[in-house]
Amino acid sequence: MSLAPSRVKLPDFIDSRPVSRYQYIVIALCGVVMFIDGFDTQSISYMAPHIAEEWGLSKQVLGPIFSAALAGLMVGYLALSPLSERFGHRRMILTSTVVFALGTLAAAWSQNVTELMALRFITGMGLGAAAPSAIALTGEFSPKRLRATFVLVIYCGFSLGFVAAGLVSGWLIPILGWRSVLVVGAVAPLLLFPALLRYLPDSLTSMINRGAEPNRIQAIFRKMDPALAVGPDITYEAEKRTHGQRTALRSLFTRDRVLGTLVLWLVFVINLGEFYALQSWLPSIMTSLDYDMGTVVTATTLTTVGGIAAAFVTGPCMDRLGAYVTLGTVYVVGFAFVALTGVAFTAPLWVLLTANFFAGVCISGGQKSLIALSAVFYPTSMRSTGVGWALGVGRLGGIVGPIAVGTALGMGWSASAVFYAMSVPMLVAGAAVFLLGRWVRSDNHPDRKSAESHSLARR
Repeated sequence: MSLAPSRVKLPDFIDSRPVSRYQYIVIALCGVVMFIDGFDTQSISYMAPHIAEEWGLSKQVLGPIFSAALAGLMVGYLALSPLSERFGHRRMILTSTVVFALGTLAAAWSQNVTELMALRFITGMGLGAAAPSAIALTGEFSPKRLRATFVLVIYCGFSLGFVAAGLVSGWLIPILGWRSVLVVGAVAPLLLFPALLRYLPDSLTSMINRGAEPNRIQAIFRKMDPALAVGPDITYEAEKRTHGQRTALRSLFTRDRVLGTLVLWLVFVINLGEFYALQSWLPSIMTSLDYDMGTVVTATTLTTVGGIAAAFVTGPCMDRLGAYVTLGTVYVVGFAFVALTGVAFTAPLWVLLTANFFAGVCISGGQKSLIALSAVFYPTSMRSTGVGWALGVGRLGGIVGPIAVGTALGMGWSASAVFYAMSVPMLVAGAAVFLLGRWVRSDNHPDRKSAESHSLARR
């Protein structure tokens, strides 16, 4: 006869067991949410020329259409993601999925620029609110030894959504027009919703801390380990909020965490600035250098493929060798390959394509790894808020990066000079991550003792 343990404690329960089928289902659902997020975010880029043709718009008007969803994303990241700490990750993901599905569906029937911009803004808010909760829920249901890997894997769904947006747009738009892509982007999350409603759990930490019904908590634990004995005297414990009654947002700026928060924001700004500058300007730069369209598409695609491929290497390295050492090294290597891209414009094509691939590994892959690092840096009680605000503040880099490159090109800078200049911030980001890792290992950081205990337990 098995005796029920008197206490079941998080995160030790998850850290000490193999990953269950139920945990894989939760993580997979979060990955699908990220996939749809990426699809809806990127699809407007492929629809834009057709929207401009149908409505007789100039290129200048397309800019605000692109920016509407990005502005909504910032609102979702900054204003809505902290609400998940109060109302729960599950409720936030479900509500956000319905919001961006209906917003996208309504956009398919928009008749003018104002309507389309308003609906894209609403869609962006839904997308921005869903992603941090999906990342936080993945982090909570992942054992510490695999947390960075799983967060990286679900964020690959975002990049795959980018790829799918291009494939679906290329197939549907010539046949059914640009509105058909919006219909697909709306129907997909609506079809996913029943699975989310049935299988997606809420945060166990949140449920335990707010005193949810013990049977509900026990049911989730039993899904992860059906052999877990049950008993009326079992108590469930979770990571307590270290910030008392303060909100998760205020706790990002406590004396023992404000430095880490600001450093992470700096690195997010740099990385997103590099990413959007590369994605926005590489096709135009290569076209101006008389590369054929096939080569331009291949080079641009390789940067995305490089980011996806990176996850299969950096994730395990972050879990085994250390998140800060791994990511810092990625950025330093990225410094070399972004600079090499500048050299490669006058080199044989295979050199340029190789440089593009590895620049994507370090920039796009670095972005995914940075999100995983944030999920490691922030404890469960503030993870959604921490990741959401880092992504939101990072969007400033996404705005400034392409503008800075465009200004440099307008001043007569060569393509090589632009990429030499772009390489320098990568070195700054690498140094910042190394310094952050050193600070985390010091006596000043509140998570040091916890990290050491996990390390000893694994030995």
